[in-house]
Amino acid sequence: MLSIQHETTIDASTEAVWEATVDIEALPEHTPTITYAVRLDGGPLAPGSRVRLKQPGQRSAVWTVTHMDRPRRFVWETRSLGMRTVGIHDIEGGPTTTNRLTVELHGRMAKLAGRALRPLIARSLAKENAGIKAAAESLGFDDPGRGGSTIATSD
Repeated sequence: MLSIQHETTIDASTEAVWEATVDIEALPEHTPTITYAVRLDGGPLAPGSRVRLKQPGQRSAVWTVTHMDRPRRFVWETRSLGMRTVGIHDIEGGPTTTNRLTVELHGRMAKLAGRALRPLIARSLAKENAGIKAAAESLGFDDPGRGGSTIATSD
């Protein structure tokens, strides 16, 4: 398994960050890492919910929600090219909130693909976190003097 992570501090409540994270249809509006997002089923987002996502430079993929712990954790995954890709959104704190995005690559192609894709995935996570930060801060309070971000990777 290969894990790539990006963390940022958001000047908004946990609830605002959660809303910006799970408003799937709005993701293309506030993050350049998603071209379109279409829910494939109705009702509230929950384990088993499926979303077709298109990301720049990639084919569209169906992501399935595997875990939700409102308003703290949201996990979904997709499979392609001999790999399972897991996206993890961890939200901690409030009134300022730490938002940690993690992509895990699993399967026989994970290490090879991960070595090639690590820089792209790291940049994408940073861009996605910046978009979630902007969206959440527009929903919550704003204190421009606080907040920062870090990127971490592991094999």
